[in-house]
Amino acid sequence: MTPVAFPFAHHTMPITGTKAYWEGIKLDYHRLPGLQDIKRNDVVVFNYPMEADSPYYRPVDKRENYIKRCVAIGGDTLRVINAQVHVNGKPAENPEFGQTTYYVKSDGTDFNPDALMEKNINAQRATADEYVFEMTKEQAEEIKGWANVKIVEPIIRQVGDYETQIFPQDPRFNWNEDNFGPVIVPKKGWTVKLDSTNIPIYKRAITVYEGNRFQQNGNEILINGKKTNSYTFKMDYYWMMGDNRHNSLDSRFWGFVPEDHIVGKALFIWMSYNTNGSFLNKIRWSRLFQGIE
Repeated sequence: MTPVAFPFAHHTMPITGTKAYWEGIKLDYHRLPGLQDIKRNDVVVFNYPMEADSPYYRPVDKRENYIKRCVAIGGDTLRVINAQVHVNGKPAENPEFGQTTYYVKSDGTDFNPDALMEKNINAQRATADEYVFEMTKEQAEEIKGWANVKIVEPIIRQVGDYETQIFPQDPRFNWNEDNFGPVIVPKKGWTVKLDSTNIPIYKRAITVYEGNRFQQNGNEILINGKKTNSYTFKMDYYWMMGDNRHNSLDSRFWGFVPEDHIVGKALFIWMSYNTNGSFLNKIRWSRLFQGIE
């Protein structure tokens, strides 16, 4: 651990991009037991799971932190159908200010960039009169009423439109960010029967997160050198997703988050800035120190 660090900055200072900690003093790393359980819809800070593949150059307490919403906990069955998350067969609650991408067609008149920035809408121009907007459902309804707007439609990937970057990165699972699953999120003590239909989904948790040796020879499976057809998980896992569903690297891309990667629940926003803003407009002043829901 690196006990000498700038508060609230984790590993990198905002704006300057310089190191926010000093490695002149180092302590052994330990974790205290959590005081609360992670629940569905909690906003959670956790270590980026893909760093578990190899030693990372930062100290363990300064590894990359991600912040996402927990949409499913251990034991849940998760599925995404036409961009709508379903948990245990029921549609999940959608974040109030969650954004997604929309196809917008105008009459050829340009949009006011200041008006879009004020609404926190990211707009990309595709042709002279066609755009891709990242915005909330409520904003989409509002923009439909603008005089220069002819079409506003959500952009949703079709079922079977395989995306190579989507977990578990296996063509047998022809999933994409809008149509995914179903998958069962592992729970501590849960025993899963392993076969060709689910090994790609659970192999990473068994090997990388829980430290087992996994071998497969045809239909024969060996874990730590012993032949088996099942595995009992040692930890609880979580499924994390960003509220901006089409602009989020989350569990749809790298799978489950194990409990030993959890840092804590997010309480408030201490800094928020818009990379497209200019000078003082880069900082979203209205969001500073607001509570997170």
